[in-house]
Amino acid sequence: MPITNPLADKVVTIFGGSGFIGRHVAEDLLQQNARVRIAARHPEEAFSLKPLAKLGQLQFARCDILDERSVRACVEGSDAVVNLVGTFEGDLMKLMGEAAGNLARAAKVAGASRFVQVSAIGADRNGPSTYAQAKALGEELVRDAFPKATILRPSIIFGPDGGILNLFADLISSLPVLPVFAPDSPLQVVHVDDVASAITRALLDPSEFGGKIYELAGPDKWTMMELNQRIAKAQRRKRTFLPMPDAASAAFAALPGTPMGTDQWRMLKAGSTSSEGVPGFAALGIQPRPLELVIDHYMVRYRKHGRFAEKMDSVG
Repeated sequence: MPITNPLADKVVTIFGGSGFIGRHVAEDLLQQNARVRIAARHPEEAFSLKPLAKLGQLQFARCDILDERSVRACVEGSDAVVNLVGTFEGDLMKLMGEAAGNLARAAKVAGASRFVQVSAIGADRNGPSTYAQAKALGEELVRDAFPKATILRPSIIFGPDGGILNLFADLISSLPVLPVFAPDSPLQVVHVDDVASAITRALLDPSEFGGKIYELAGPDKWTMMELNQRIAKAQRRKRTFLPMPDAASAAFAALPGTPMGTDQWRMLKAGSTSSEGVPGFAALGIQPRPLELVIDHYMVRYRKHGRFAEKMDSVG
């Protein structure tokens, strides 16, 4: 007998689906023949997905996560819901805490049978950052409203079109000397497609993965300094990296208009690695890819001569 796909023709609503992670999740779900609904403040940012979808397979809904009526309208008719909402701006406790619980309740009332809450490694009601506290509150409220929800806690994410690599790559390509905040902080960066695969896997089999928490960390551990140095090497650039004392980093992060706020610095200082005893990719049947597998390819466009650098090297 043919194997049936439990997501085929099912409506999966992705809140925050127009963002970096959301676009990859949507692409994964479209390949599963799911009907994907992107719910976001600016859903037009995901219009690039249109060529990947069949007629009627992709929907877009403008949504205010703090407006319960807006949320209820977006979850109507959903078989599954994914919450990807994450931000460092605004009232984090409302946006990632209270709103997550409201979304889970709305999904339950709408009759959704699957719910995935994307949290973060380090989520802790007593954590050092408001972000970590808000994510932990969101987890609690989601579990209360939708007990069979799957909680996924990814580490810091990278990919070809966003995430931590691109954040630092722009700076490294343009500045000869760069400060490094929290240089010794340990990181297990994770590929965005591996996170998307974990979300899809949880949706495919809620009886196996529902009601559980998984931490999604990459297979290798890097320090922040090592990560910066490896990015520079992949760009074939010689750079000087200055390890910054914590006091100086904290003072810089507290200044208005800086690229890194206090909350982000506190999270960076805490590091992002998997916890002992918490199931991860292996429990989901996924082998995460190492950063080394793709970093040189991803950094080609940041090299001095871009994709022509290798040809020039071979000629020289």
